[in-house]
This record gives sequence, structure tokens and C-alpha cells, in this order.
Amino acid sequence: MGILDGKVGLVVGIANERSYAWFIAQALLAQGARCAFTCLPGEKNLRRTERSIRALGIEDPWIREMDAADDAQIERAIADFGESFGGMHFLVHSIAFADRQWLQKGSFHQTPRDAYLQAIDISAYSLVAMARAARPLMRDAGGGSIIAMSYYGSEKVVPGYNIMGVAKACLECSARYLASELGEDNIRVNTISGGYLRTLASSAVGGADEISKHNLERAPLRRNVEGSDVGGAAAWLVSDLAGGVTGENIYVDCGVNTIGV
Repeated sequence: MGILDGKVGLVVGIANERSYAWFIAQALLAQGARCAFTCLPGEKNLRRTERSIRALGIEDPWIREMDAADDAQIERAIADFGESFGGMHFLVHSIAFADRQWLQKGSFHQTPRDAYLQAIDISAYSLVAMARAARPLMRDAGGGSIIAMSYYGSEKVVPGYNIMGVAKACLECSARYLASELGEDNIRVNTISGGYLRTLASSAVGGADEISKHNLERAPLRRNVEGSDVGGAAAWLVSDLAGGVTGENIYVDCGVNTIGV
């Protein structure tokens, strides 16, 4: 028996076996959930995502290509999910993008308008678009849980995180507004502020190695977060055990956010 027996949902953002989305899916599956997936458009991206999902023990995964910057593709992927599974109990939003040229120390003030808006569009607005498309399916299921991944750089300056920090702040605020409006349908919306984990996304941030070293020295647990730490928190948020939790930003960072210096 798992705390997610009978629940089915969509996981967006698996790029490889090091991504937070992968660890979240692993935890959801271990608790009895059924997971469907999306990937970036293109045969290469599809193969990479399929390979990562098979590492979770799923031999014939449900996958749809989806460009998070295209509302029509978001709506089509979620509509396809509804045709295949009926209602949706959970949606995991674990995607973000910013041009790595502007993720270098000292470059934030040089960020051009198009790069700024693109980061917010893909990293934050996409949550609104996905929630809008998923709402009818979650309503049909009697409610649901939407989770998005954030980071402490949304609140405090992390040199090199730059425009991603602005985008994550937008993501967290968007989640609160979504929680307020979708709550009438028993849909909960929360963000997880995960600690530093070396992924494709984090490797693009200038000074990432310094962040890792700082965490080892200063975090109350004296370590960097593991993917399984975030996966466990996500499984709890999806489950009925977290039935009264919405509009929150849950820190899973080994306590880094509690330390001032």
C-alpha cells in the first residue's frame, strides 16, 4: 500500500536521471501513483526522456511532446492526457529556462528585454497555462495537487542566478494566486524550494560550484540536498496527507534558507 495508490498525473520536466522531475517521479511511483510524461519537441529529446523514464522501471511510458512556450501544445498534451486517463490528480511542473549568457556573475543589469521575458514566460507563465488546461481534469477527479520547483534565489541574491531568480519569484507568486483561485475546486498549488542539485539547469549558473561548497559548510545538515529529499516532499504534497496545504513554498534545502551568513 502506498499513499498515492489510485492517483494518476502528469510530470513535466524529465531531462535525464539527475533532474528533480526524475526523482519526483521515482518517489510518486514508489508510493503507487501512475505517471505520464512530456518532453521537449524533437526526436533527440524524446529519446533522451524515454531512456530516463525507462530507468524508472516503466517500459512503455506515456509521453507527449510539448513546448512550454506554446499554449496550443500545452492544451493538446493535457487534452491527450485526459483522453487516455480521464481525471488528473497531480501535475508536476519542473521546468525553467534562461539564456546561460545572462547567468554569469555581474551580468544581470545587462540582461536584454527579450531574454528577460523569455525566462519568465517559460519558467513561470507556463505554470499558469498548464494549470488552466489541467483544471477541468482535476475538477473531474474531485480535486488535485499542482507542484512547481523553485529555488532560494527567488528571495535572496545568489550571484549568477540573475534572471532565473526573478523568474522563480514570479513562479512562486503565480502559484499563490493560482492556489487562491483554484481552491474552490479542491485544487492545491504549492512550490518546492529545492536546494542546489547539479542538473543541466544548475550547471548553467555561474558560480554553481561555490554554491555547492557553501552548502556543505553552512547548511544545518552539512550537506547538499539529494534528489530523493525533494522526491519525498513532492510525494507528500501530492498525497491526501497534505490535504490542507496550499499556496505554500516548501523548503527542501537542508536548512540553507535559515542561515543568515
